[in-house]
Amino acid sequence: MTLAFGVTLLGLGFAGAFVAGLLGAGGAFVMIPLLLYVPPLLGVGQLDVKAVAGVTMAQVLVAASAGMLAHRRHGAVNAELVWVGGAAMATGSLVGALASKYASDRALLFVFAVMVTVAAALVFVGAGRDARGDDAPPAFSRVRVGVVAGGVGLAAGLVGAGGGFLLVPLFLVVVDIPIRVTIGSSLAITALGAVAGFTGKLLTGQIPLAPTLAVVAGAVPGAQLGAAVSRRLPPLGLRVALFAFVTLTAIKVWTDLLSR
Repeated sequence: MTLAFGVTLLGLGFAGAFVAGLLGAGGAFVMIPLLLYVPPLLGVGQLDVKAVAGVTMAQVLVAASAGMLAHRRHGAVNAELVWVGGAAMATGSLVGALASKYASDRALLFVFAVMVTVAAALVFVGAGRDARGDDAPPAFSRVRVGVVAGGVGLAAGLVGAGGGFLLVPLFLVVVDIPIRVTIGSSLAITALGAVAGFTGKLLTGQIPLAPTLAVVAGAVPGAQLGAAVSRRLPPLGLRVALFAFVTLTAIKVWTDLLSR
């Protein structure tokens, strides 16, 4: 790996983790297209889809953990939601990560494209609740949390994502959790799921060491800064930012997928 490639990956790790801390996602919906398209565009190097998935899973683990700790200081992490969702997501993520070894690059890209499209479609559903300023989560269905988190974990494990970008809108819509608690708690759930996903990809030899270290080095400060900015944005602003990021990602990935 060249110095230019390493510096590029460091910067991309910072950018992806900033989005993770800002929006409660692991940052994979930004990291996957960034890692796929930016290094070749700059002429510094290139990673294939499976290597990108492995690097991203490691970045998600670090970024989600760092972002969760920052949000936890402000009381935006619900412990019961985290443990129920985290157990389900970790199980699904491990299964998906192990199965990903046998999936084609095109199949993995298709799964990711579907994930970001669904996330974009759900972002503004239930936005009226944000105006009530209610950050305390109501009684929620553990079954619904488990089904949502487990399904997202399975898909996320396949593509090397943490799945937070899809988990956030699904928690808002299906489980009816306020957006700030959703963001903080989803980071913790994503981190637990990413531990299992990272383990699965590590055991199947899908994580390249040098690129992963470069990306992870930029992830910690990026996630902390993103979390700090997140606390200063209104709920509608957070929804708009999430929608913008996932929509742009969906357009780019579908364009690439359909052109192959």
